[in-house]
Amino acid sequence: MCTVTYIPQEGNQYILTSNRDEQASRSPQNITRIEQKGVELIFPRDEGAGGTWIAVANTDQVVCLLNGAFDQHQRNPPYRKSRGIMVLEFFEYENAAQFLKKYEFQGMEPFTMIICEQGKLIEFRWDGEHPFVKELDTTTQYIWSSSTLYTEEVKQKRRDWFATWQAENEQPDLKAIMDFHRNAGDGDPFNDVIMNRNGLVQTVSITNIIRKKAQIDVHYHDLLNQRLKTAKNELSRELVESI
Repeated sequence: MCTVTYIPQEGNQYILTSNRDEQASRSPQNITRIEQKGVELIFPRDEGAGGTWIAVANTDQVVCLLNGAFDQHQRNPPYRKSRGIMVLEFFEYENAAQFLKKYEFQGMEPFTMIICEQGKLIEFRWDGEHPFVKELDTTTQYIWSSSTLYTEEVKQKRRDWFATWQAENEQPDLKAIMDFHRNAGDGDPFNDVIMNRNGLVQTVSITNIIRKKAQIDVHYHDLLNQRLKTAKNELSRELVESI
């Protein structure tokens, strides 16, 4: 949940990719598929709290979570509930607007949430006291890094790596995106895009969300076991034709 890129593709399509930096014991080996209030969800389930950092719905909605809002914050537990559980609860609401209006964020630890919903891209940050909502241009490429692990100086360095990669890849496909998520950096294992801080926290997985014309594909790369798991959610004809 710590390095995320959004790369638009032709025809209102996109690839959202998330490198998860976490304790190895919390890393799932499989993709979970459930039905929740009539909505089909696909996500890797966190082995600790049981939630997730990234989830896909057949309602053409994707939610991706990063820890922290703008800066490193002082933890002050206990918190109301796990942020990963909140990601799953997002899909209990009709849309992002209803979630942002009605969900109780007080008592939640700071986070950044990226929402892709039916042709919209929304960045939502909660700093522990106030919400910050921004609708982004879906034709622009973006990178985010977790504020709990990376200082502003390091986040800027990562944006610089991203800018260099963009200049070398004018129309990046999945292969080029994966090359960035696997290899970007300057040889510093604490802060490279594939990171490892003495085994305590490390990049345990890479998840690609590939929005196609009539479906959303999920590629879950389990780096600890060197396995790839895939799944897809087919979108309704009405949703496909409306976008």
